[in-house]
Amino acid sequence: MLKKILCVVSVPLLLAFSNAQVLAIDADTVERVKAAAAQGNAEAQYLLGVMYEKGRGVQQDYAKARVWWERAAAQGYADAQCDLGFMYAEGRGVLQDYAKARDLFEKAAVQGNAEAQAWLGAMYYEDRIVRRDCARAREWWERAAAQGNAQAQGGLGSMYYKGRCARQDYVMAREWLERAAVQGDADAQFNLGVLYVQGKGVRQDRQTARRWFGKACDNGNQEGCERYRGLNKTGF
Repeated sequence: MLKKILCVVSVPLLLAFSNAQVLAIDADTVERVKAAAAQGNAEAQYLLGVMYEKGRGVQQDYAKARVWWERAAAQGYADAQCDLGFMYAEGRGVLQDYAKARDLFEKAAVQGNAEAQAWLGAMYYEDRIVRRDCARAREWWERAAAQGNAQAQGGLGSMYYKGRCARQDYVMAREWLERAAVQGDADAQFNLGVLYVQGKGVRQDRQTARRWFGKACDNGNQEGCERYRGLNKTGF
């Protein structure tokens, strides 16, 4: 999940971060963020939570991450609500609690947080965590997809491919899967490969299928690896 933040706390302070890392964290920066967070700055509270969750500039500590995210979330900070939702959904540093996760995702989603919208769409679509609600699943995925969220775009592609919660439409499935696949979404890349093998929504093209299976494999999709090897053996 790529985070979008430009954080200015007390003095000019530019910090960019993603799931993988927090950049430009030195001792002076840590102290500035801590001071701003203690003064109630929601952005700083959120960022401090990220630092504790990732162990960047401070020792990794999920409990402290949760505390700071809760403080930012209580001020309505959407990114904090979203990441706190992930914590509860995955049971990372807290007891797994899907009801809390959904509540937090909804708070972030109504503020336009695409990651929270995508997760809500998945929760309502899968019929495991909460009872399936096709209208809500489609609504939240469409909102997130419009913001370029690959998970939601891939979800819509799957929805049209399976004909679940939408009329089956292989052309629409391909369009949404392509949008997610070009962003590096491994599941979408695999599913796009399947469409090309089957010739559904596209002209059958095993070479193109092999290319997408290869990309999915490179991004960690094991089924993609198997299908890629299989097509290689048959000469495609």
